[in-house]
Amino acid sequence: MIFDTHAHYDDDWFDEDREALLRGLSSRGIGTVVNVGASMRGSRASVALAREWEFVYASVGVHPDDAPKMTDADIEELRSLAADPKVVAIGEIGLDYGHEDELTDEERDAQRAAQAYWFRRQLALAAELSLPVIIHSRGAEADTLAIMREYAETFAGGRNNSENVTGQGAENCPGGIIHCFSGSPETAAEYRKLGFHIGVGGVLTFKNARRLPDVVAAAPLSQIVLETDAPYMAPVPFRGKRNDSGYLPYVVTKLAEIKGIGEDEVIRATEANARELFGIG
Repeated sequence: MIFDTHAHYDDDWFDEDREALLRGLSSRGIGTVVNVGASMRGSRASVALAREWEFVYASVGVHPDDAPKMTDADIEELRSLAADPKVVAIGEIGLDYGHEDELTDEERDAQRAAQAYWFRRQLALAAELSLPVIIHSRGAEADTLAIMREYAETFAGGRNNSENVTGQGAENCPGGIIHCFSGSPETAAEYRKLGFHIGVGGVLTFKNARRLPDVVAAAPLSQIVLETDAPYMAPVPFRGKRNDSGYLPYVVTKLAEIKGIGEDEVIRATEANARELFGIG
């Protein structure tokens, strides 16, 4: 069964048919879903959904767009939410430089500093709890990779040594997923050295997807997981419409085509990758 590592079924777009949609996913080949928090409200809702649905798990965290508004109390609440046995990750967290056009240089610098501060605070929480992380990065490729190298280094004995960061020490890191990866194959390789998986979704099917097919071709199947970002990023032929986990077979087909392997192999491998990463069954 297909494992969707990143969906947002708490989104308002599902209010009218959420129950029916979730109930019908198994008949469409979907076995497991991680509902990912993007705000404090979304994190609470993700845990509630995971408690209600046996095949749904939760990730809790605050997206970089909302992170500058965080407080110490929010970190404590995330710690409390993460104590639920259905919570399997911290995320989505990271950096997003995609909404800076109307900011002054001073405002931009302040916003970036706030995002980086709360990104590190949430990474520290994940390390404390030994939970994997789900990373969002938009227009911030170099800064995100630099912070993730810092993070991996904490699991390499804290030694400021590139051999430890990219080599044997990183195996102690709980790892995670670089969500909706849009960087270069070279950057993807650096994340893989740090023990992170590449999240692949509907963008892979887009005709204008430039780098992701190359990233998928170069990455070992053992470090790829499937995701939707539902209700966003629906694959072709549903691009522009509401996305849901039931459309992942279109991503599977494209991934299998690029890899030159069978679709069943893609499904088995990516499900096994996700289960091992999240410690599910």
